[in-house]
Amino acid sequence: MGFVAATSSATSSHATRSLEAAEWADVGVPMLVNPRDVIKDLHARHLPAPSTALVAVYDPDGRLRASASFPGRVGVVDGWERRNALLSHLRRVIPHDLRLRHPVRTAVLMVCRDGGAAWTPEDGAWMWGLRDACTLHGLRCGSYVTLTADGWNVIGENRTGRTPNSASWTRRTDRSPALPEETPARLPRAAAAR
Repeated sequence: MGFVAATSSATSSHATRSLEAAEWADVGVPMLVNPRDVIKDLHARHLPAPSTALVAVYDPDGRLRASASFPGRVGVVDGWERRNALLSHLRRVIPHDLRLRHPVRTAVLMVCRDGGAAWTPEDGAWMWGLRDACTLHGLRCGSYVTLTADGWNVIGENRTGRTPNSASWTRRTDRSPALPEETPARLPRAAAAR
Protein backbone atom coordinates (compact mmCIF):
# COMPACT_ATOMS: atom_id res chain seq x y z
CA MET A 1 0.00 0.00 0.00
CA GLY A 2 1.32 3.45 -0.94
CA PHE A 3 0.86 6.60 1.01
CA VAL A 4 0.15 10.09 -0.27
CA ALA A 5 2.09 12.91 1.31
CA ALA A 6 -0.02 14.79 3.83
CA THR A 7 -1.08 18.28 2.85
CA SER A 8 -3.01 20.80 4.81
CA SER A 9 -6.59 20.93 3.60
CA ALA A 10 -6.85 24.39 5.10
CA THR A 11 -3.98 25.61 2.95
CA SER A 12 -5.27 24.04 -0.25
CA SER A 13 -8.84 25.27 0.24
CA HIS A 14 -7.57 28.72 1.21
CA ALA A 15 -5.62 28.90 -2.03
CA THR A 16 -8.76 28.23 -4.08
CA ARG A 17 -10.82 30.97 -2.41
CA SER A 18 -9.52 33.63 -4.75
CA LEU A 19 -9.95 34.44 -8.43
CA GLU A 20 -7.40 35.81 -10.87
CA ALA A 21 -8.47 38.62 -13.18
CA ALA A 22 -8.46 36.18 -16.13
CA GLU A 23 -10.67 33.72 -14.23
CA TRP A 24 -13.11 36.52 -13.46
CA ALA A 25 -13.76 37.00 -17.18
CA ASP A 26 -14.80 33.31 -17.37
CA VAL A 27 -17.42 33.72 -14.61
CA GLY A 28 -19.81 35.22 -17.19
CA VAL A 29 -20.43 38.47 -15.34
CA PRO A 30 -22.95 40.70 -17.16
CA MET A 31 -21.35 43.95 -18.29
CA LEU A 32 -22.54 47.24 -16.85
CA VAL A 33 -24.45 49.17 -19.51
CA ASN A 34 -23.14 52.52 -18.32
CA PRO A 35 -20.42 51.97 -15.69
CA ARG A 36 -19.63 55.67 -15.26
CA ASP A 37 -23.22 56.49 -14.21
CA VAL A 38 -23.48 53.44 -11.92
CA ILE A 39 -20.20 54.24 -10.19
CA LYS A 40 -20.98 57.96 -9.80
CA ASP A 41 -24.41 57.15 -8.35
CA LEU A 42 -23.03 54.64 -5.84
CA HIS A 43 -20.22 57.00 -4.90
CA ALA A 44 -22.64 59.89 -4.31
CA ARG A 45 -24.87 57.68 -2.14
CA HIS A 46 -22.13 56.26 0.09
CA LEU A 47 -19.04 58.47 -0.32
CA PRO A 48 -16.67 55.52 0.26
CA ALA A 49 -13.29 56.24 1.80
CA PRO A 50 -10.31 53.92 1.24
CA SER A 51 -10.81 50.49 2.88
CA THR A 52 -14.56 50.62 2.24
CA ALA A 53 -16.58 48.06 0.30
CA LEU A 54 -19.95 48.81 -1.25
CA VAL A 55 -22.37 46.14 -2.48
CA ALA A 56 -25.41 47.09 -4.56
CA VAL A 57 -28.29 45.00 -5.91
CA TYR A 58 -30.00 45.90 -9.19
CA ASP A 59 -33.33 44.83 -10.67
CA PRO A 60 -33.40 43.39 -14.21
CA ASP A 61 -34.35 46.85 -15.56
CA GLY A 62 -31.18 48.35 -14.05
CA ARG A 63 -32.82 50.14 -11.12
CA LEU A 64 -30.98 50.10 -7.82
CA ARG A 65 -32.91 47.95 -5.36
CA ALA A 66 -30.63 48.13 -2.29
CA SER A 67 -27.06 48.95 -1.30
CA ALA A 68 -24.78 48.82 1.71
CA SER A 69 -21.30 50.10 2.47
CA PHE A 70 -19.03 48.76 5.17
CA PRO A 71 -15.36 48.80 6.19
CA GLY A 72 -13.27 46.07 4.57
CA ARG A 73 -10.23 44.96 6.55
CA VAL A 74 -6.98 45.53 4.69
CA GLY A 75 -4.77 42.53 3.88
CA VAL A 76 -7.48 39.84 3.77
CA VAL A 77 -6.76 37.49 0.87
CA ASP A 78 -9.22 34.73 1.79
CA GLY A 79 -12.48 34.86 -0.11
CA TRP A 80 -14.30 33.04 2.69
CA GLU A 81 -14.05 36.04 5.00
CA ARG A 82 -15.00 38.42 2.18
CA ARG A 83 -18.02 36.26 1.31
CA ASN A 84 -19.23 36.23 4.90
CA ALA A 85 -19.01 40.02 5.12
CA LEU A 86 -20.92 40.44 1.87
CA LEU A 87 -23.63 37.96 2.88
CA SER A 88 -24.08 39.67 6.22
CA HIS A 89 -24.75 43.03 4.58
CA LEU A 90 -26.88 41.63 1.76
CA ARG A 91 -29.12 39.94 4.35
CA ARG A 92 -29.62 43.27 6.11
CA VAL A 93 -30.74 45.21 3.05
CA ILE A 94 -32.58 42.74 0.80
CA PRO A 95 -34.31 39.36 1.13
CA HIS A 96 -32.76 36.42 -0.69
CA ASP A 97 -34.07 35.16 -4.04
CA LEU A 98 -33.37 31.49 -3.44
CA ARG A 99 -36.95 30.47 -4.28
CA LEU A 100 -36.58 31.69 -7.86
CA ARG A 101 -35.58 29.14 -10.47
CA HIS A 102 -33.04 31.55 -11.97
CA PRO A 103 -31.52 34.67 -10.41
CA VAL A 104 -33.02 37.90 -11.75
CA ARG A 105 -31.35 40.57 -9.61
CA THR A 106 -27.66 41.36 -9.93
CA ALA A 107 -25.15 42.30 -7.22
CA VAL A 108 -22.30 44.69 -8.02
CA LEU A 109 -19.33 45.21 -5.70
CA MET A 110 -17.21 48.37 -5.54
CA VAL A 111 -14.13 48.42 -3.32
CA CYS A 112 -12.41 51.71 -2.51
CA ARG A 113 -8.77 51.06 -1.70
CA ASP A 114 -5.28 52.51 -1.65
CA GLY A 115 -2.70 51.46 -4.21
CA GLY A 116 -2.76 51.18 -7.97
CA ALA A 117 -5.57 50.08 -10.26
CA ALA A 118 -3.95 46.73 -11.16
CA TRP A 119 -5.43 43.48 -9.81
CA THR A 120 -4.21 42.43 -6.34
CA PRO A 121 -4.65 39.24 -4.27
CA GLU A 122 -7.16 41.15 -2.11
CA ASP A 123 -9.21 41.79 -5.26
CA GLY A 124 -9.11 38.07 -5.97
CA ALA A 125 -10.56 37.36 -2.53
CA TRP A 126 -13.31 39.96 -3.04
CA MET A 127 -14.21 38.49 -6.43
CA TRP A 128 -14.42 34.94 -5.04
CA GLY A 129 -16.47 36.26 -2.13
CA LEU A 130 -18.87 38.13 -4.42
CA ARG A 131 -19.43 35.13 -6.66
CA ASP A 132 -20.10 32.83 -3.71
CA ALA A 133 -22.27 35.33 -1.81
CA CYS A 134 -24.42 35.81 -4.91
CA THR A 135 -24.93 32.05 -5.23
CA LEU A 136 -25.92 31.76 -1.56
CA HIS A 137 -28.29 34.76 -1.75
CA GLY A 138 -29.94 33.84 -5.06
CA LEU A 139 -28.43 36.72 -7.06
CA ARG A 140 -26.56 37.01 -10.33
CA CYS A 141 -22.92 37.87 -9.86
CA GLY A 142 -22.28 41.32 -11.30
CA SER A 143 -19.28 43.53 -11.89
CA TYR A 144 -16.36 44.05 -9.52
CA VAL A 145 -15.13 47.66 -9.48
CA THR A 146 -12.06 49.08 -7.77
CA LEU A 147 -11.81 52.73 -6.79
CA THR A 148 -8.22 53.92 -6.32
CA ALA A 149 -6.31 57.19 -6.52
CA ASP A 150 -6.08 56.62 -10.29
CA GLY A 151 -9.88 56.42 -10.63
CA TRP A 152 -12.27 53.51 -11.15
CA ASN A 153 -11.62 50.22 -12.91
CA VAL A 154 -14.15 47.54 -13.83
CA ILE A 155 -12.07 44.37 -13.47
CA GLY A 156 -12.33 42.01 -16.43
CA GLU A 157 -13.96 44.60 -18.70
CA ASN A 158 -10.98 46.92 -19.20
CA ARG A 159 -13.19 49.96 -18.66
CA THR A 160 -11.77 52.75 -16.54
CA GLY A 161 -12.35 56.38 -15.61
CA ARG A 162 -10.64 59.08 -13.58
CA THR A 163 -13.56 60.25 -11.47
CA PRO A 164 -14.73 59.43 -8.95
CA ASN A 165 -11.58 58.13 -7.26
CA SER A 166 -10.52 57.06 -3.77
CA ALA A 167 -9.96 60.68 -2.69
CA SER A 168 -13.35 61.92 -3.94
CA TRP A 169 -15.03 61.12 -0.61
CA THR A 170 -13.37 64.17 0.97
CA ARG A 171 -15.33 66.57 -1.22
CA ARG A 172 -19.07 66.40 -1.80
CA THR A 173 -20.12 66.67 -5.44
CA ASP A 174 -23.60 67.88 -4.48
CA ARG A 175 -25.23 69.59 -1.55
CA SER A 176 -27.81 66.92 -0.79
CA PRO A 177 -27.45 65.00 2.48
CA ALA A 178 -25.65 61.68 2.36
CA LEU A 179 -27.82 58.59 2.54
CA PRO A 180 -27.35 56.13 5.39
CA GLU A 181 -24.70 53.46 4.89
CA GLU A 182 -27.32 50.75 4.46
CA THR A 183 -29.99 51.79 2.00
CA PRO A 184 -32.93 49.43 1.49
CA ALA A 185 -34.89 49.86 -1.69
CA ARG A 186 -37.57 52.49 -1.82
CA LEU A 187 -40.39 50.11 -2.52
CA PRO A 188 -44.12 50.42 -2.10
CA ARG A 189 -45.11 49.14 1.35
CA ALA A 190 -46.97 46.13 -0.07
CA ALA A 191 -43.88 44.96 -1.96
CA ALA A 192 -41.59 45.55 0.99
CA ALA A 193 -43.83 43.52 3.29
CA ARG A 194 -43.66 40.31 1.27
